[in-house]
Amino acid sequence: MNRTDDRLFPVLLICAQAVVWPGAPMVRGAVPPASALLVAALVAGVVTAALALRRTRPVATLVVVAAACAVGAGPLPAGAMAVLGTAGVALALFTVATEHDAFTAVLCVVALAVWQLLQEISLHGLSDRDGLDLVLTALLYAAVCGAGLLVRRTRRARRAAEQLLKRAESERQRLPAVERRRMERELHDISAHHLTAVVVTAGAALGLRDRRPELAEEALEFAVGTGREVTRALGAVRAPAPSREDVPSPEERLLDLVAGFRRLDQRVDCEIDPLPDGAVAEAAYGIVREALTNVARYAPGAHTRVLCRYGDTRTDVVVTSTPPPAGAVAHGAGLGGGRGQGFLRSRAREAGGTVHSGPTAEGGWEVRAVLPGRTVTTVEPSAPRTYRVAQVVAAAGLVLQPLLPVLVIRAEETSSATRVSAGVFFALLAAGQAVALLWLRRAPRTAYGMLLGLALLWPVAMAVGNYGGPLLLPPALSLLATCAALAMEPTRTATPGKGRGAVSKCGSAAMGVPHERGSDRPPPPRGHVTTVLLMVLVHAAAATIAVLDRGTAAPVWTVVAGTTVGATLTGTAAHLAGRRRTRRRQADRRAHDERLAAWTEEAVRDAWTERRRIAAGLETTVLARTADMVTEAEAGRLDAAANRAREALAAMRTLLDTVREGETGAELRPQPTLQALDLLAHQLRATGRDIEIRLTDRVPERLPTAVDLAAYRVAETLLAAGGEEPAMLELDLDDDTLTLTATGVPRAADSAVRERLTTRVAVLGGTLTTGPQGTVHLRLPLAVAQDNEERHR
Repeated sequence: MNRTDDRLFPVLLICAQAVVWPGAPMVRGAVPPASALLVAALVAGVVTAALALRRTRPVATLVVVAAACAVGAGPLPAGAMAVLGTAGVALALFTVATEHDAFTAVLCVVALAVWQLLQEISLHGLSDRDGLDLVLTALLYAAVCGAGLLVRRTRRARRAAEQLLKRAESERQRLPAVERRRMERELHDISAHHLTAVVVTAGAALGLRDRRPELAEEALEFAVGTGREVTRALGAVRAPAPSREDVPSPEERLLDLVAGFRRLDQRVDCEIDPLPDGAVAEAAYGIVREALTNVARYAPGAHTRVLCRYGDTRTDVVVTSTPPPAGAVAHGAGLGGGRGQGFLRSRAREAGGTVHSGPTAEGGWEVRAVLPGRTVTTVEPSAPRTYRVAQVVAAAGLVLQPLLPVLVIRAEETSSATRVSAGVFFALLAAGQAVALLWLRRAPRTAYGMLLGLALLWPVAMAVGNYGGPLLLPPALSLLATCAALAMEPTRTATPGKGRGAVSKCGSAAMGVPHERGSDRPPPPRGHVTTVLLMVLVHAAAATIAVLDRGTAAPVWTVVAGTTVGATLTGTAAHLAGRRRTRRRQADRRAHDERLAAWTEEAVRDAWTERRRIAAGLETTVLARTADMVTEAEAGRLDAAANRAREALAAMRTLLDTVREGETGAELRPQPTLQALDLLAHQLRATGRDIEIRLTDRVPERLPTAVDLAAYRVAETLLAAGGEEPAMLELDLDDDTLTLTATGVPRAADSAVRERLTTRVAVLGGTLTTGPQGTVHLRLPLAVAQDNEERHR
């Protein structure tokens, strides 16, 4: 809100107060004295000024408004502070609830209500008044505080959804470029490292052929093994798995890397701390590999030290090399493409760190990277305990202020009555209903039981406390609490079932899933009808007992009919309002999830197109030259093998130079398959989802096209359906049947998602099984797809 809006409500309150007093008395001919008008103007000015600044200092505004209204109510007649003392205080309290945390808001409500109660007790005692006005005031404060907290939570949820959509849209635009850079970087790292090692080894063996002829045989064996390793590594670049079993730890990978360079007669010392899997470990591995490759290429024989320290706040990766020994020949000089430093910086930047490189004072070279340390979950900062204690002490001091006159001045006359007023009973019943509303989200059955049980006690409190006020007001207050429960949580009233989903034939599924929290599926209508009927029965009975106990000349059936009709209309209106609110929230969430799913699909499609385009060039350049190198090495031609390695490096540089040229049109974009699951996982993780995808070793790299496409679509539908729960997808192959097991996807039980899944599975003759806790199990037979492909050919 802007400043004009902040001033609008205080001005409206002053106008309303002026109409009530002194406007109404002046219309009747009773002109208030000038002193009363002056006091009212001063109080109104203080309240208006405080409310205009309520967003800057909400708690201070609440204290000033309550104190000013209490001071002004003393010398002024009844009604002079009616609007400012109720609506003004409620507006200040609403601002506290929307701007501060729940603890501060509830503390303000409790302190304000207890302060007014103690003030009334100090002036009138426990039984001189019925205290219903205090109960109504406390209910007003509680309702305003609850509304403020609901608005605050809604605003936070809306902001979180907007931020999530913004992240998803940003990642949608960034994912193709990230995939392109990843493939460029991996091509450079793998090809440059392995093929450079072949060139260096072959050059050294050829140079020492006369003195050490056995090195030629070792170089040939190394070229064959390295060529095959390059082929496997480049295949992994074309189709990286989102998660594989038995993957070595980052520390083991770094140690293996160092050991590989030691086999090239490089003197390397290392101190490596254990690293967790993730972006930091990948960046550290890539930086160390690039730095060691540059040492072997430009400074062979130099003493190198690798240091990797993983701490709480930062991770230090340092690779330091000394000058090369005299007479050392750099066989790999000139093989680089000039992209190594850029890739180093991009790796560190994507991991959230920095990297610097340069010469040392001794004439060597140093690469130093600073990466993030141990990750800490970001949570909303909470107030210190000392601050909470200070809040409670300040509230207690303000609450006990009305008791000071009683403690200092001894009253000469005290009330002789011994009974407790009806207001005390009403306050206790209202407090019980408030507790029931607080438990509505966690235990709906217990909460509704408490509300209906307390509703029957209101007529008893009226009789015991000799209540003489408006007859239907206490039953109406009880009915208000139950209606608030119906309006707030209408979807919690259904009785959850205990059945599990059953396996169906030919792709259909009996989705016997119990209604879970957060699901779009509404509970059975029988639960709503039962709740509304119980509410009508209990509240009609309570109102009838209250009317008959007071006494009435109307027939009993008229009273019963009137209370039943009133309870029915009120409960039905509350229930319909709750259903409308629920449908609106579900529609907003579905629209949000659909946008996320659409952006996820588009991002993966674009990134997959980039991957296929680069992989097509990779197969005809680097892989072909590498295969020729292996052939020459197996034939014992070391010179030719070294030349083919150089050609492969040149082909890699050419591919990297042309990889950004040309974009595939949207109409030519290939359909993603299971090999694009890593892109799907990357996109979903970028939007805050905790996603884990596992492929067992039994899943082949090549599947029937129909199964491959359908399996990816099923995985995309399940994981992109939305939700905040951690999700896991596991793919396995059992008896020529591809199985997909997804957990943590409760929205898979929604009708739209279920229909899409059923359509995908039915085409291939598969089965779909759903269970509780968001579990989905699908089976896709390979034989049916293979038969269909053969018939199509």
